[in-house]
Amino acid sequence: MNVWLQQMLPQHAVSRVVFAATRVRTPWFKNLLIRAFLNSYPVDLGEAEQPNPQGFENFNAFFTRALRTGSRPIARGAADIASPVDGMVSECGPIDGDKLLQAKGRSYSLGDLLAGHAWAGRFAGGQFATIYLAPFNYHRIHMPISGELLDCIYVPGRLFSVNDASAQGVPRLFARNERVITRFQSAAGQFALVLVGALNVGSIATVWAGDIAPRRPRVLTRLPHAEVSLRKGAELGRFNMGSTVILLFEPGRTRWDDFLRRGRTLRYGVRIGEHSGERP
Repeated sequence: MNVWLQQMLPQHAVSRVVFAATRVRTPWFKNLLIRAFLNSYPVDLGEAEQPNPQGFENFNAFFTRALRTGSRPIARGAADIASPVDGMVSECGPIDGDKLLQAKGRSYSLGDLLAGHAWAGRFAGGQFATIYLAPFNYHRIHMPISGELLDCIYVPGRLFSVNDASAQGVPRLFARNERVITRFQSAAGQFALVLVGALNVGSIATVWAGDIAPRRPRVLTRLPHAEVSLRKGAELGRFNMGSTVILLFEPGRTRWDDFLRRGRTLRYGVRIGEHSGERP
């Protein structure tokens, strides 16, 4: 969609309508939506726990469908970093001071992405990977390595599309959109996984808090949580409709594999790099 048109749209109102429509359980309506989607996108239901498209209670259940147990082997090495999602690498590599590459000629700051929190500086000079989830992708998000939750923060913002055209055309896109920041303690020090909302993303949810966005009021909120410890490969959360995740590691802790580069298609669970463990 044209960037100018996205600027003019009532983004949150449009997304609220999508949110409501994707949760309608009336059989003819939800089956119509699912059939239309399957006719528009190359969705693979072969690995789905429920392979019958009419067997879902609503469109959102179809869109956030689970995979069959064992259908995706998780990178097994103790130091392996697993891809947290199915998607395409938008950008990845070292964080240049506190700057992350958004697209050729565009960058944005860690401080803006992480809403100005004091600990944002921990990731300066570290490594990042931005992964775009297309509408046809599997839309659950998983742990790249095992970790214990330190923070879960809702950040209000716009809802621009997060496709390649928007990444090239909207300054500071990922730092302007609504998002949920999760921060973990792990064997590789601290890491963050940022779940970035987008146009028509009617819901961002985590396994410990349920639906976080949409949210009223739309104000920066540090969400309370009990002790949460998740193993590598475990489900962390999910999107409704396409969006983006940004994975951040501290400096000197990780190395991406050579194949991880812009345009690479990833499947959840595949090895994308390795970590060197905690510093003494």
